[in-house]
Amino acid sequence: MSQLPPCPQCQSEYAYTDGEQLVCPECGHEWTEAEAAAAEASNTIRDANGNELQDGDTVTVIKDLKVKGSSLVVKVGTKVKNIRLVDGDHDIDCKVEGIGAMKLKSEFVKKA
Repeated sequence: MSQLPPCPQCQSEYAYTDGEQLVCPECGHEWTEAEAAAAEASNTIRDANGNELQDGDTVTVIKDLKVKGSSLVVKVGTKVKNIRLVDGDHDIDCKVEGIGAMKLKSEFVKKA
């Protein structure tokens, strides 16, 4: 017996197949396995060059970034070690040496 993926809407584990569709009996959501695979692939966070980022990676800043509410600037070429990926607009949580904890957008970094 093959293991079916959980419902992407309510995370119910009781999904079943109905022809080509997968159906959730708890919320009634219908989807295909191709849609589920595409949604999972879109959840990966990539740097400016398209490389996949993971927790603990080291990245390099590719553009001068002004720190909001301060006169500080994160300069081009600054290496940031041990990043943590989070959900949201700014998808990298990190500590920048000399500045402290901050959030960065993945489009302004490249994997080192």
